[in-house]
Amino acid sequence: MKKRLKTITIFAGIGLMIFLAFACNDNLNIQQAYGFDLVTMPVQKRINLNETVEIRCKIVRDGDYQDVRYFIRMFQNDGKGELALEDGTVLLPNDLYRLEKMEFRLYYTSRSEDQQNVDVYIEDSFGQVVEKSFSWQNERKGNTDDE
Repeated sequence: MKKRLKTITIFAGIGLMIFLAFACNDNLNIQQAYGFDLVTMPVQKRINLNETVEIRCKIVRDGDYQDVRYFIRMFQNDGKGELALEDGTVLLPNDLYRLEKMEFRLYYTSRSEDQQNVDVYIEDSFGQVVEKSFSWQNERKGNTDDE
């Protein structure tokens, strides 16, 4: 009986060591790509020719991976104008620019008297993209809302 108990204990020990050997895994699963969104303060809806509108932006992340990088690109669908970063860099359509801060300001300057629409795309270094659209109506002198 003692011999049988000793044999069972040895096989159980060997089985436990085999289980532990295969249960260990050097592949650590670290999440790097977290979802994010671009939030902005309210933006005025009317603009005059050559007037500049400030857009206050903040990237809000679902998690924190410090090596992620964010980029911005823009495309103007309607009207004509310029979108610039707070350092004065004017964004060209579909060109990618690196964002250095999580909170930043954009400045849109109207260059037409038509309706204007700009799409802004924020992309992270993992290829995730968030799109925001901004639109303005021209505020011509002498126009009223009754017309």
